[in-house]
Amino acid sequence: QVQLVESGGGLVQAGDSLRLSCATSGRTTFSSYAMGWFRQAPAKQREFVAAIRWSDGSPYYADSVKDRFAISRDNGKNTVYLQMNSLKPEDTAVYYCAAKFGSIIYTRDYAYWGQGTQVTVSS
Repeated sequence: QVQLVESGGGLVQAGDSLRLSCATSGRTTFSSYAMGWFRQAPAKQREFVAAIRWSDGSPYYADSVKDRFAISRDNGKNTVYLQMNSLKPEDTAVYYCAAKFGSIIYTRDYAYWGQGTQVTVSS
């Protein structure tokens, strides 16, 4: 079983930065996993934000964030991060961490999800 716990959300102003964390745990080896961040704004469908292949750190981003957000992982802490810079009001959403076994980071078939953390960006 895989557990994911997000943290780091909050209320910020447009242009500010925020770093989300996703603490992972479970009887598994996360080096064989792909990790992703998704977000869901009110009345909108959940959308992909970023993904990372745990084994080599290869990232993949949605076009809407690729010049502002950065995904990374810390092997020692079993934690995945999402550094968000130059935040915009349209980035307001609940952000979810997700995990799936395997190395393919370009698909959306994640099996495990966290509970989400709220990010609100005021104008």
